[in-house]
Amino acid sequence: MSLKYQCVWNAEGNYYELNKGVKVPVRIFLSPKLFEESEEEIYRQIVAATEFPGVTEVVITPDVHTGYVVPVGCVMATTGTLCQAPVGFDIGCGMLAFKSTVSRGKGMEEKLRKRFSERVMETVGMGIGNGSGRKFTEKEFQEVIRRGADALGFHRENSERDFVPVSDTWDLPKHPMHRGIGQLGSLGGGNHFIEIQHDQNDHLWVMVHTGSRGFGHGLATHFIKSGKEYLESRGVNVSGGSEAVYFEPHTPLYEGYKNAVAAGANFAIANRLLIWESVGRIFEQVFGQEPELVYEISHNLVQEEVMPEAGGTAWIHRKGATRAFPAGHPMLKGTRWEETGHPILIPGSMGDNSYILYAEPGAAKSLYSVNHGCGRRLSRSAARKLYSQSDVNGQMKKLNVMVNAGGNVPIDESPGCYKPAKDVIGAVVKAGLARIAYTLSPIASLKGVD
Repeated sequence: MSLKYQCVWNAEGNYYELNKGVKVPVRIFLSPKLFEESEEEIYRQIVAATEFPGVTEVVITPDVHTGYVVPVGCVMATTGTLCQAPVGFDIGCGMLAFKSTVSRGKGMEEKLRKRFSERVMETVGMGIGNGSGRKFTEKEFQEVIRRGADALGFHRENSERDFVPVSDTWDLPKHPMHRGIGQLGSLGGGNHFIEIQHDQNDHLWVMVHTGSRGFGHGLATHFIKSGKEYLESRGVNVSGGSEAVYFEPHTPLYEGYKNAVAAGANFAIANRLLIWESVGRIFEQVFGQEPELVYEISHNLVQEEVMPEAGGTAWIHRKGATRAFPAGHPMLKGTRWEETGHPILIPGSMGDNSYILYAEPGAAKSLYSVNHGCGRRLSRSAARKLYSQSDVNGQMKKLNVMVNAGGNVPIDESPGCYKPAKDVIGAVVKAGLARIAYTLSPIASLKGVD
């Protein structure tokens, strides 16, 4: 029987529950519309998520789509086991947003948005493999991957965390360092972007989406290989996919992987903040106002978190999911967000709305997590077969969104590749997980063309 239709609708909570065929309870925060549109493979991957050692709960966010081993849009709580698949290759990938009171009208001026776009493309390394041109010594690089935002003089006022602790005794593998040292301050390719937007008050914002670049990928590759060899030596079958490796406490690779995830997260935090410094400066030069950094947050990470309802802690894995702490959460104590909850940055496609949310107390039922975007509805290869370059260029021109300073629109990142933002955010709001603070509409979008 279909795994999908083993799910049961919880009308009170506005989510689906899956208790049959899985080893731990699963809560799936899809609306009935999104549920009907979801593919069967997602549910096979949900089952895989419940089968890692030490997993106690699994939550699925409304932007869910198939990934490697587990879905993108997957949240897992464990008693201590660290699992690679629900972190992924882009360790610490996430979002940053800054705002201004510059008017939408000024942002829509063709000359200004083109000048901004061109300056950003000249300054920030875009596309797979491209670096930023910034020079870091090995000593400086070590400081960044161990101290994150703190190494750059930023503090938790505007970041999800200053840094994730890394053991002083941990030795960084050489290959990831060589891949990453020239990429701090660069955007990368794929779905990473920099975008000018306007809010419902007609004020300009900028969102940035990027992660740990080749550094995080190198760390993940290193530990996938080592982890697979170790598990196979213990008679564990990992034929379900190389990313199915996991690291249990008190096993030889556990501390190494925990430190690697922390280092990847610190790189990603610093990377976003370095881009903010560059792009914020360009924004001021082009639009005549110094912008304000709002927040920086990750959505591919595992970290130990306080679970107030359970009276303890758990290791929370978020793969394509965003932390959502409401007002009064103990981990916000002493921060500026203690009485409001922290901002949650949710991008849409380049032709759709993005959102700034704040968590509601109901986020407890989703392991204090919401979606990280709108979720793909078409694979990259399917998009290239379905759409032509003229199709997507014409679509963005009609929407009056400038892409890459007037260049070609990446076909596999065009709006039709993604779910409608209102459907995904609607599921979050209806389930009582978060509320909308700002609705942001695109003006100019920048993506690396690979």
